[in-house]
Amino acid sequence: MDGFKQNVSTGRVSILSCSNSIVGSFAVGLLLMLSAVQLNGEETSNFTIQSGHPSLQNFLLPDQPQAPSDNLTNPERVELGKKLFFDPRLSANGNMSCATCHNPSLGWSDGLPTGRGHNGLELDRATPTVVNTAFNSIQMWDGRAPSLEAQALGPLEASVEMAADFDALFKFLSETDGYVEAFTKAYPGEEISKATIGKAIAAFERTIVSNNSAFDQWVRGDADAMNEQQIRGFSLFMNPAKGNCVECHSGANFTDNSFHNLGLKSSVGPDADLGRFNEKPIGILRSAFKTPTLRDVELTAPYFHDGSAQTLKDVMAHYVDGPVEGASASPAFKPSQ
Repeated sequence: MDGFKQNVSTGRVSILSCSNSIVGSFAVGLLLMLSAVQLNGEETSNFTIQSGHPSLQNFLLPDQPQAPSDNLTNPERVELGKKLFFDPRLSANGNMSCATCHNPSLGWSDGLPTGRGHNGLELDRATPTVVNTAFNSIQMWDGRAPSLEAQALGPLEASVEMAADFDALFKFLSETDGYVEAFTKAYPGEEISKATIGKAIAAFERTIVSNNSAFDQWVRGDADAMNEQQIRGFSLFMNPAKGNCVECHSGANFTDNSFHNLGLKSSVGPDADLGRFNEKPIGILRSAFKTPTLRDVELTAPYFHDGSAQTLKDVMAHYVDGPVEGASASPAFKPSQ
């Protein structure tokens, strides 16, 4: 953690200087998997899309996500946020950092079905990746955080996660060599507070971007960037009569930033996780969860909010088979007919 300008290769995502975008991989593995799936025993139809077609350009992300006016991205803020993100001393026990759950070597997730919190407590939901989360309009599986700054503070504040003692944390930061100077440079005139901690971590998370994969190159017009099987998978992904994955995984970050009940086993019964319904008690939102990005999805297994799918093949099997008995799946979820 010795400098924002250091190139730190982390799996398929690299943390680069402020003048460069962070480059990762799109889920070509998912496209391969889609191309291998035959819905209702049939091959895909003649629905095809050509490399570089104008209709594909909405799948391209900008170099950097937009930051709010009170937290514009600069090297000092990113460097401070990086220090905080990887520092376990922010947690109550001093043994858990943001990176404990959002590990760069595990696709900025943790590789577990559901997360682990304070004192190793098993949590109810999977740890989402922070790759491209800055492009989302709403944060967390149930959308309870309206901004990246609010999301950054969530695990610190949660008693079941990092369980930070903020009085002790402020004291530690104000007495530790390097932090006082870093806060002064990053947020001159602002005190060390929840607000500046959240802003700094969010500033760092805005540099974790995947936007120059083989898929992106293919969209820009390089016909050789993806192979035939991957292109076939993308056609199925887009085909409204077949996979129709784009119904929810839409736009450049492959998410509609909305909430859907996928008919998982965890959505049925008295102990069902109600998801978005807890934030907005509307019937269609019962056990509905935010559509995750598919960027770098091959790095972030297991899948779904409850971690119940171990592989992308398991994900595809669920979409083909349909919701479990008794589940009230989203209308957008239409299994093979």
